[in-house]
Amino acid sequence: MHPLPKPFFATLHTLLDAEGEITLGELLDAAGEQTYGLLVLLLSLPNLIPGLNLGLAPVGGIGLMALGAQLAWGKPHAWVPKRIQAQPIHKGRIKEALAKFESQLNRFRWRGALQRPLNHRWMGAVVGWTGFLLAIPVPLPFGNQLPAAILCLLGAALLEERPAWAWIGAVASLGNTLYFGFSFDLIFRAFTKAFHALVH
Repeated sequence: MHPLPKPFFATLHTLLDAEGEITLGELLDAAGEQTYGLLVLLLSLPNLIPGLNLGLAPVGGIGLMALGAQLAWGKPHAWVPKRIQAQPIHKGRIKEALAKFESQLNRFRWRGALQRPLNHRWMGAVVGWTGFLLAIPVPLPFGNQLPAAILCLLGAALLEERPAWAWIGAVASLGNTLYFGFSFDLIFRAFTKAFHALVH
């Protein structure tokens, strides 16, 4: 059992409001033991912004699968290459997406909701699988936004150690899997058409 973390959203807002450039590495240093939750949130948030998520979903999904594998494996801190840590953060875009996400997240902050240490191995499996769903370029309504929203909730659950949010995210991930599964024929035909277009 590990101690419950301090709320991180206030810290994140303070960092994003600070003048000057901020790098991913600086955010990770501020996150400390909450690195996984922060990374899941940062990789998912851009996919909630209309027009910005084009082409980002597969990259973010692959990154989230790697994070989920590390979390499920039991690594205490996520490994991120130094070159990626040195990348500057687009603070305006992240703040915009964060504000929208928090307005929705407040609906889940009901009175009496408990904070309790999560099973990180189980969370890693859910994050990894949902990251896989995000990486699939499906031609469906909310094809990218749905898994991204679920991953944001899972990231928030990791940041604030909220078992209820984790369970809601897991059930939503199952629903997302069924949604894609029932639309498999449409997805398969879209991939086949794209493949033929590339070949010819």
